[in-house]
Amino acid sequence: MRAYQGLAGSYDGLMEDAAYRRRASYLLRRLRPFQTEHILDLGCGTGTIACLLAAQGLRVTAADDSAEMLAQAARKAESLENPPLFIQQSMTRLRLPEPVDAVVSTIDALNYLTSRRDLAAALGRVRKWLRPGGPFLFDVNTPAKLRRMDRQVWMDETEDAFCVWRTFFSEKSGVCTYQVDLFQLRPDGAWERSFEEHRERAWERETLEAALHAAGFAEISVYSDLTCRPPGPDDDRWQFLAV
Repeated sequence: MRAYQGLAGSYDGLMEDAAYRRRASYLLRRLRPFQTEHILDLGCGTGTIACLLAAQGLRVTAADDSAEMLAQAARKAESLENPPLFIQQSMTRLRLPEPVDAVVSTIDALNYLTSRRDLAAALGRVRKWLRPGGPFLFDVNTPAKLRRMDRQVWMDETEDAFCVWRTFFSEKSGVCTYQVDLFQLRPDGAWERSFEEHRERAWERETLEAALHAAGFAEISVYSDLTCRPPGPDDDRWQFLAV
């Protein structure tokens, strides 16, 4: 089963600790110096960030490669007066109806680009659809975090879902593999099991900065998660701002 196929329906319940409102507030603060009316949420998942930004009056286009995650996002946006436009697009083949003023990407979506070729392709597409002078704000899981996750097991549960995550980090490939066993409660009271495998690349800061420069971004800043402080050696997540 491909990533986020079975997990999509339980994702929001299992991700309650993702601090979405804090993350959306942080993005809005960082976007304030720029003239931003139309924004792209790249790798939007179930659309929580896209909906929070749209609720603040921004025009939002939100792209994700998973039809199942987008279905959850569309239901979430039904009550909004100004809902995001959700489109099924991969990061490496991004094609928008029109350019945007800013691009954001959250919760380590770019870590899912596991090859330098895909990273370059995705950054090139972002640059193509971003208006000149526009900001690209994204976060990534750090190499330190992904290395610490090697051979770890943890569990998440809700009333109707139980999830077991097993992680393995390869120094050779720089990829952390998440093996996900998901048990979901069916209407008849039985539990249905599914399995997914997710892969995240541990991108070094210097590699990301070089790839951004190669794609045409000039001003690049890196911060600790949800701060304006320089990154530390033990950070779990970095925030990038590229213009």
